[in-house]
Amino acid sequence: MSSTSSSGSRRPSRREFLRRSPSALAGLTAAGPLLLPFGCRQRSNDPPGSSNPDSAGSETTSQSLNGPVREHTLTAGPIETEVGPGRTWNTWGYNGQYPGPELRVTEGERLRVTVENQLPDAGTTVHWHGLPVPNGMDGVPGVTQAPIPPGESMTYEYEAAPAGTYMYHSHRGLQLDRGLVGPLIVEERTPHVDYDREHLVILDDFLSGAPKPLNELAERQGGGGGCMMGNDRRGMMDGRGQGGGMMSGMGGIIPPYEGLLMNGQMPGDPSVFEMKQGERVRFRLINLSSATTYDLALSGHRMLVSHTDGRPVEPVEVDSLRIGMGERYDVIVEANNPGAHALVAEAVEGDVPPARAVVRYPSVRRTRPPEGQVPEGLQGGRRLRYGDLQSVETPLGPGEEPDRTMNLRLSGGMMMSRGEWSIDGQHYPDADPLEIRQGERVRVNMQNRSMMLHPMHLHGHFFQVGNALKDTVITEAHMGQASFEFEADNPGDWFFHCHNLYHLEAGMARVFEYA
Repeated sequence: MSSTSSSGSRRPSRREFLRRSPSALAGLTAAGPLLLPFGCRQRSNDPPGSSNPDSAGSETTSQSLNGPVREHTLTAGPIETEVGPGRTWNTWGYNGQYPGPELRVTEGERLRVTVENQLPDAGTTVHWHGLPVPNGMDGVPGVTQAPIPPGESMTYEYEAAPAGTYMYHSHRGLQLDRGLVGPLIVEERTPHVDYDREHLVILDDFLSGAPKPLNELAERQGGGGGCMMGNDRRGMMDGRGQGGGMMSGMGGIIPPYEGLLMNGQMPGDPSVFEMKQGERVRFRLINLSSATTYDLALSGHRMLVSHTDGRPVEPVEVDSLRIGMGERYDVIVEANNPGAHALVAEAVEGDVPPARAVVRYPSVRRTRPPEGQVPEGLQGGRRLRYGDLQSVETPLGPGEEPDRTMNLRLSGGMMMSRGEWSIDGQHYPDADPLEIRQGERVRVNMQNRSMMLHPMHLHGHFFQVGNALKDTVITEAHMGQASFEFEADNPGDWFFHCHNLYHLEAGMARVFEYA
């Protein structure tokens, strides 16, 4: 919360100082460990060929007073990766790969990750999406830290809890859409569902060139430059214009994605997941995309949803589910239909062909499902709704009145100047903080006055949607509404934003600030 001196002049808050002085703060961050926030430390660059095991991104384990510490190194830098037969992508990634390496720890262990920046002329950070880490570890430039300068490093450390399926990614500019993303798994000590094996499924959209902000895409769109106008394909209109994948519509701009990926692979060279008859298989679904929400289903099988955003729920059987940017779902599949089946995730907005993978039984001769197979769940059946989710934990007390209620309007799109997006008419970073106090129960009601959906994500907290705990919730397009409540129990300045990266970059964000 901003403060005022006795003379009446307003002193900038820590967040404002970080935002207004990134170059100064970058220099301070490099100056020494005492200037790094909440347990970060300065790390000198290891010379080429160093014997330091962290320089190769390997995992090490050490002991602290609080138990074992899992240590990793993530090195952000240019990479070349293959996303399909003969299709390489020159982009950025962690430890020379895309998606980034899986970080896996057991609930309650401490995780210590040193992030080394080898990007060309670009500062960076890492955000631990979904985990309620200490504020200084949250990785949001201009809010909790200054960007890590090129050639420098920073160490993030926190307790890995609660258990669940999470993700990590850069929170600097449009870097997420360059491939600076990866999975983070915190294993339960006692799972509430039984399963025999698990698979990790990462959904992403593939932009072959450098990402551009919406105002530049709008200028290209005006000249027929190859971006798409977004509308829910089940919404008002869904026509295809001429030239470069243009779609007619009034909602907003979608970057010119070349395809949709599962585990870094295009549909022409799909990832393969195996399961044996009689097994119960856990699929951890993570939407790491920058601008794509999916409807997902598996042919020949139903799915038992067991977790949402890492938190356990009473298992609920569905034929399909919708997963927004930043959301995660864990599902259990009963392997009772031998064959080769298509796991398909199709875009809710836009017209890019679906992401696909193959789920097959090794006991059968068929290795691929029929070409273009569409799962039954994408043609009908029961799609998961938020109201279906019932937490197995103790959510907020029922019937208690919130201490503070906020009613927020989500708006923007092509009807606004320069493709801006806003929360309550304010465009970040020129937006007032949303002030709360420790111990309060806070209710947020959102109304979407735009023609694109918005997965809204709150850092540092879980919130209650219906009877489930989550950290990201979709507010559907065309006057859609969503509400959540949370306990203000993690002091600091916490980012709240649309997880469509381009909407965030165009202003759809605010900061919850503890008074």
